[in-house]
Amino acid sequence: MLVLLPPSEGKAAGGSGAPLKPESLSLPGLAPARAALLEELVELCAGDELKAREVLGLSEGLRGEVAKNVELRSAVARPAGEIYTGVLYDALGLADLPAAARGRARDALLVFSGLWGAVRITDRIPSYRCSMGVKLPGLGALGAYWRGPMASVMPDAAGEGLVLDLRSSAYAAAWKPKGEVAGRTATVRVLHSQVVDGVEKRSVVSHFNKATKGRLVRDLLLAGAAPGTPAELVTALRDLGYVVEAEAPAKPGKAWSLDVVVTQIHH
Repeated sequence: MLVLLPPSEGKAAGGSGAPLKPESLSLPGLAPARAALLEELVELCAGDELKAREVLGLSEGLRGEVAKNVELRSAVARPAGEIYTGVLYDALGLADLPAAARGRARDALLVFSGLWGAVRITDRIPSYRCSMGVKLPGLGALGAYWRGPMASVMPDAAGEGLVLDLRSSAYAAAWKPKGEVAGRTATVRVLHSQVVDGVEKRSVVSHFNKATKGRLVRDLLLAGAAPGTPAELVTALRDLGYVVEAEAPAKPGKAWSLDVVVTQIHH
């Protein structure tokens, strides 16, 4: 099983350790694209700060993020699983997983990134600010920039089993499973169910979406679940107590769509 995750906007800073070693990152086929993007981002942030903030979509209060990007080559690098924070990663709770589940996480989780393309949770990276929605002056929109490089490495990374796609739309734009891989891919939407005046209403709410996806992955890892197909994933999630509504693709080469329906979040 390969689980595709979005990164978090907020990232942990500080710590100690060696700086980034680009050659050590997973998916080495992405190295040339990573190098070109890193060079432009550092150059952008070392120049006109106002322009850099505008390109990166940062407010005045986040000007420190620009300075942080300038130091990316020399800054402390930490495992990506420690760098990414936020609602999904809080619910996933990588740090306190038992050893066996943590090992499964190392093998299964792949985090998409505007700067790195995609990384494993053990890849050591510095804290950075560069979302997939950014459009750099030289390289252009990052979603489009990554499509070619990702298309060259992801079919192999996907292996032969289930691909559980939990990415947000911006990150999904960087790679869309095709053909045989798409047929064993399941995308997940989290719906919040409320009964109002005796009528059920469902909505997509960011907090419920992120927290549930994190908890869902954690529960699969803890259970040692190893679904090989979207249909087996549906069974595994229902066995774990989730309310899942599944829609098989109407034709070959399309991903399955799963709705996970929640009424509340259990912390």
